[in-house]
Amino acid sequence: MTSNPREALSRQLAEAVAEALRADLAESERALLVVSGGSTPVPFFEALASMALPWSRIEVTLADERWVEASADDSNARLVRDHLLQGAAAEARFVPLISAAATPEEGAAEVGERIAALAWPASAVILGMGGDGHTASLFPDSRELELALSTAAPVVAVRTPSQPQPRITLSADRLHQAHRHFLHMVGEEKRSVLARALGGDDTRKLPIRAFLACPLGIYWAP
Repeated sequence: MTSNPREALSRQLAEAVAEALRADLAESERALLVVSGGSTPVPFFEALASMALPWSRIEVTLADERWVEASADDSNARLVRDHLLQGAAAEARFVPLISAAATPEEGAAEVGERIAALAWPASAVILGMGGDGHTASLFPDSRELELALSTAAPVVAVRTPSQPQPRITLSADRLHQAHRHFLHMVGEEKRSVLARALGGDDTRKLPIRAFLACPLGIYWAP
């Protein structure tokens, strides 16, 4: 048993997600897991990869992605391949959010079709949160935020002044299409941002608020 609270939290989240997947796979042939990128989920990915699951029946996709090559250091797809799709978990069907198109605007239709064909509603959506209250690529300073919060389209191409690369994100509507939502975050700063988010309802200022009204399992460690 690890004494590191963040590793222990990751293990607890992995166990909860594995249980959710098993429950849904008892009822359906396939189950969908939506995960987020960044540094926080790495120990969660590694813990989940070690779980005994019928991985060949599990689909995995991302909440959002930078429009970069799949081999790039800051690719969320690379993060998932390096830390989650290992060992038996490599049997899962991973569906990325990028295409051969030069820009996310050009690639969004193709990626949207690919995403719409997955086993919705998702078994679980794992969200992260930034210090600015963003989740997925729903950024407060993004000019596409209103669209991403309101559209029924599966994905939205995103340009954000605070971020160096263009991005593609699942829309809030698509992220809501899940049996379970989990918020995975670490550090005191994130806890205070969440407290602020819980104290108001302006989604444009703190986009994580779009998910606080649905049942949300909050996994936090200092």
